[in-house]
Amino acid sequence: MKSDIHPKNYRKVVFKDFSCDESWITYSCAQTKDTITWEDGNEYPLVKLEISSASHPFFTGKMKFVDTAGRIDKFNKRFAKFAKPAAGTEAE
Repeated sequence: MKSDIHPKNYRKVVFKDFSCDESWITYSCAQTKDTITWEDGNEYPLVKLEISSASHPFFTGKMKFVDTAGRIDKFNKRFAKFAKPAAGTEAE
């Protein structure tokens, strides 16, 4: 194996899917700001997920509407100025 090509911060990390409260521990070099105490009593970096295979409709077979942080509302607000005025409400 070549030396000095792998990341230095490769360590155990907890991934947590907050939509279904499922979590697992694996090795990763993902950057995190949060930590969590795992079942073994040790503290690990935490990667927060909105959707994963534990909650995705393709894997679960359940259809679920996910709108975290009001993304649809943000989109509508941002692009409302480009919308055409409705017929009959035009200013004269």
